Amino acid sequence: MSINLARRSLFRRKDQDNVVRLPWLKADLDFTDKCTRCGDCSKACPEQIIIVGDGGFPEIDFSVSECNFCKECVNHCKEDLFDLTQAQAWDNKAAISISCLNNESVYCRSCAESCESEALKFNFTSTTFVSPDVVLDDCNGCGACVSVCPVNAIAVKLNR
Repeated sequence: MSINLARRSLFRRKDQDNVVRLPWLKADLDFTDKCTRCGDCSKACPEQIIIVGDGGFPEIDFSVSECNFCKECVNHCKEDLFDLTQAQAWDNKAAISISCLNNESVYCRSCAESCESEALKFNFTSTTFVSPDVVLDDCNGCGACVSVCPVNAIAVKLNR
């Protein structure tokens, strides 16, 4: 068995920390060892944000839409991967890059207007524009801000 696991690790993504996995995954779970890559979660997602990623494993793609935390991926999975007793669906949070239009003195609030939890706060001072601050305690990592950004300046990442 250990030989098989060693071989399998050769094909893992080097940047798996940047991959957004499904919500409510068990905290101590080695996802790539337990997921069967059946695709049931992807088929069940009403927002169609669960895509087939590297190695055939499901990943979240916020460029299409947001996660509404409907639990359809959980309900359709036959494996014991999820823990619905967790306080939060995941530890993912929005992150804003320097390519935000506000850093170029272009007024844009698309992300904040799409954020239901109001986790994106703008601090405009006189004529100076700056990108918004992410209020981490308010951000649920739903990704609603990602697809509406006209310059792809927002990503949802694991908050560590």
